[in-house]
Amino acid sequence: MVQRTKSVVTPERFEQGLSYEQFLARLDRNRERFDENYRGTSIPAEEAAALRALVAKPDGPAKMLVLGESWCPDVFRGAPVFACIAAASGIDARFFFRDENKDIMAEFLKDGEFESIPVAVFYTKDHRYIAHWIERPQLANDEMKTKLRPMYARFGKPDMTDEEKQAVRAENIAFQHGPIWANWRQETIREVVRLLDGQTA
Repeated sequence: MVQRTKSVVTPERFEQGLSYEQFLARLDRNRERFDENYRGTSIPAEEAAALRALVAKPDGPAKMLVLGESWCPDVFRGAPVFACIAAASGIDARFFFRDENKDIMAEFLKDGEFESIPVAVFYTKDHRYIAHWIERPQLANDEMKTKLRPMYARFGKPDMTDEEKQAVRAENIAFQHGPIWANWRQETIREVVRLLDGQTA
């Protein structure tokens, strides 16, 4: 995928990004969720080797920019995955808060319209754009239709009692600690490997 216009993400702008630890230190909510998802993420040996092989290519991914916000479940699941990918591969990862960097977000809108997060953008060591990834893996998009839509539909009923709302919230939290959510983290890794493998020579 080739960027069509000159990017606002210059090498200097990239360097202004936060380390994952600095990003965590600035979170205003959900720090425990970020930590849970980081601890729950493991990079399998096969994927770790594939990532390191990609990074070792002359035009391989050496830099990764991640956009996110602390309130977003896709971010507190996905950003820790990208931190783990960086640690396993040696990619230099920099994290940016979306709402403080709307000009960057404007370059990577989902379907050219939506400010979906997280976004992970990959560059070569000399800062040439390789590819980007948005929001969640396709597997999650597919499974949400059957796994989460019924729950959200119940939550949207206008006559719900406070007890019913609390029950749905508890169900959602339980889902986020379950095997399907965990597999979405692992599928993010697999999808990123496929994406980068298809974009690097």
